[in-house]
Amino acid sequence: MLKWSRGRREQPAVVQGTIEIGRPWARAGGRLPGFLVGGFLTIANRGAESDRLAGAGSPASGGAAELQGIKVVGSVIQMVPLAHGVVIQAGSTIELKPRGYHLLLHGFKTAPSVGSRLPVTLTFERAGTVEVELVVEPPGPVGDAAFDE
Repeated sequence: MLKWSRGRREQPAVVQGTIEIGRPWARAGGRLPGFLVGGFLTIANRGAESDRLAGAGSPASGGAAELQGIKVVGSVIQMVPLAHGVVIQAGSTIELKPRGYHLLLHGFKTAPSVGSRLPVTLTFERAGTVEVELVVEPPGPVGDAAFDE
């Protein structure tokens, strides 16, 4: 969700048509196996019609990126590819975040470093392609440590 700061809405990083992308970031690699990188951002649909984030890609990872969700089965958490993408209802905002909907970038030869930027192309059904850069941030809690936040 776009945040309010001192009475003002935080400016989106990218605006294309009725789609606004806010706070694009990635979790630095190192803790995830095989240099997998989680990508996170907010998507606001300011239009009168729903749109769908149908796919994503990144030249930084050799083009490999997936939209994923989290499925909890008992005490097991699984990442599940979202083959049909994610719908953003008209007038609403969704957040791709750790332990929720997210982008999973893979195919890196080395782990991206904190402070670097990863170009990502988001593909929407109505808005078309949107170019955004994910700023790589420290990994923060991952795995069991995340539940101790």
